[in-house]
Amino acid sequence: MRILVAVDGSEQSLHAARAVVDHLAHAEQVIALHAVDVPRLAYPMGGEPAIMEDFSLSIAQSMQEEGERLLDRIASLLRTDSGTVSKRLEKGAPADVILTAAEKEKADLIVLGSRGLGTVKELLWGSVSHRVVTHAPCPTLVVNRPLRSLRRIMLAVQGPEDAAPIKKFLATKPFRKPVEIMVVTVLPVTQPLLPAGFSKIDALTERTVREGRAFVEGMASDLSTLGFSAKGYVLMGAPALAILQEAEASNPDLIMLRARSRPEVSRFLLGSVSHAILHRAHCPTLIVR
Repeated sequence: MRILVAVDGSEQSLHAARAVVDHLAHAEQVIALHAVDVPRLAYPMGGEPAIMEDFSLSIAQSMQEEGERLLDRIASLLRTDSGTVSKRLEKGAPADVILTAAEKEKADLIVLGSRGLGTVKELLWGSVSHRVVTHAPCPTLVVNRPLRSLRRIMLAVQGPEDAAPIKKFLATKPFRKPVEIMVVTVLPVTQPLLPAGFSKIDALTERTVREGRAFVEGMASDLSTLGFSAKGYVLMGAPALAILQEAEASNPDLIMLRARSRPEVSRFLLGSVSHAILHRAHCPTLIVR
C-alpha cells in the first residue's frame, strides 16, 4: 500500500500522521506532503513595488523553510514503524496539490486532517478535506481528532453497488489490528403520496425493511469471509441524521462510507449527507472509492 499523508502543521494533521503509525497496516511507501500556498499581497497605494516584491519573496522563503521543518518532523514520526518514507513540498492550493500528488504517486490511500490552523484556515482546510474526498482517485481518511483506538468501525452502505469497492479495499487488510464492523443501511422515512388508509403501506414498509436487513446481513457475511467480525443493522430516518445519531449511540472509532462518482445521484456522499458526516461526526471518517 502507498499512503499519502497531507500535513499543514495543525493539530488535526498531526493526529492524521499518528493514525498512520498507530492503526494502519505496514505500508510499502509513505509520502509526507505539505503544500506551500503563498498569499497574494495587495500593493498599497504609493507602495514601492520592489520593496513589496522583496517582502513577498521573504514570506515565501519563510513558509518554505517552515514547511521543510514540518516535513522533517512528520517523516521522523512516520519512520517509527512504516515502510519507505519520502517528503514532498509543493507550491499551490492545498486541495490541488494533494489531488495532483495522489494521481502522480498512484496513492492507495490519502490521509489528512479535517481542519487547518486558526479560525479562517480551519474553514479553508475544512473545504480542502471535502474537496479532496469528492475528487480523490483513491480512498481518503479524514482525521478530526486523535484516533486512540481502532477496534470498531461503522460502515454505512446505500445498496449492493457499494459492496464491491468496499470489499476490495478491506481485502487489502488496511488496518493494523483486528476490527469489528457494524454494517448499516438507512431506509429514509418519507410521507407516501398514497390515499389515506391505503392498506398495503405496512406491507411495503415491512418488505423494504426485510430487504434492507437481508442486504446488510449479506454484506456482513461477505466481510466475515475476509476475516472481519461483522454484523448488519437497518436504520430508519433521514440518512445523515440517522448515521450521526447511531454513531453517537454506538461510539465507533471510525465511520466508513463509499464515495460515488459525480454523475451518480447519491444521498451518501455528494451532498448534505457527506458534508454533515465529515464535519459533524465525533470520529474520523474513511471514504472508500
